[in-house]
Amino acid sequence: MFLRPPSWADDPLRTSSSSSSSPQGSAQSPIVDFVHSLTNQRLYREVSLSLRTGLRDAKAEFSFLRVKGHRSLTKFLASAVKSEKIIELFLESQSYRELQVVPVLFEHTLAPPKRDSNEQQIISAPSSNEINLALRILEGCCLLDTSSRLLASRHAACKELLSLLLKCEQPEQSACLDALLAVLLDSPANQKELERIHGVRKIAELVKRTDMDDTIRLKCAEFLLLLIGQVLPKQSKPANGFQNVEGRKSVLTAEGARQDVVEILGRRAGVVLDAMASTESAVSDFDTKQTSLRTLAQRLVDLS
Repeated sequence: MFLRPPSWADDPLRTSSSSSSSPQGSAQSPIVDFVHSLTNQRLYREVSLSLRTGLRDAKAEFSFLRVKGHRSLTKFLASAVKSEKIIELFLESQSYRELQVVPVLFEHTLAPPKRDSNEQQIISAPSSNEINLALRILEGCCLLDTSSRLLASRHAACKELLSLLLKCEQPEQSACLDALLAVLLDSPANQKELERIHGVRKIAELVKRTDMDDTIRLKCAEFLLLLIGQVLPKQSKPANGFQNVEGRKSVLTAEGARQDVVEILGRRAGVVLDAMASTESAVSDFDTKQTSLRTLAQRLVDLS
């Protein structure tokens, strides 16, 4: 819910620039500052109310109520990206436990705890629509907020998302891959988790499976290209210079992920991955990059 700006705030805000150049500017500036302060407080109350309302429903026992909460949160995020001030207030809100979005998504939809069959409380299982919405919200939060990625790592996000990817259907699988990329962005903790669970190898194996839906295989191929070409660090030194028992560095790198893909899909996959790297450095137009991504992803799929 977003309220209209109060009518008494219009004139001071519109005339702030002109008043600063007039002799009375110094006298009016405290009024303008006061109006800005009130506006910021109003915006924060609206952000807080929107989050509390959405999160309340997202914690409900029944799936249709959780879907209602997820839709409310989706609308909030869609409106937030249009305003830098709203984004700033959203980032600030995520430092408060009661307003944090990511934990609610995992605890009530993406990875709800197993409950004792003797419990009297009836809680409906997440529906496919609910899971899809939750994944889109997770993606949005992680793209906007570094702390949301950290919160996701505390819920073993990579493990849970990969589990969903393997057992869900379209379009949840596509949303899973998008959310997984957002979770991994500039997040060493989540990148280490992906390495620990051999996530790159498992997704490469999905590309190779001819019994999988071609759309999902193509989406998995795009995921690998983006992961290796844009998300993972090119090089990383392991802490204290140690390596794990397999001789691989303790932090997942683009080169390490490339090795995994080549082992699963063959040496020609390495040529495709290298072509992605050269395309990223040579092409600046977004549409051209998207076309190149789809073309290279199809080449990866065709290797199997």
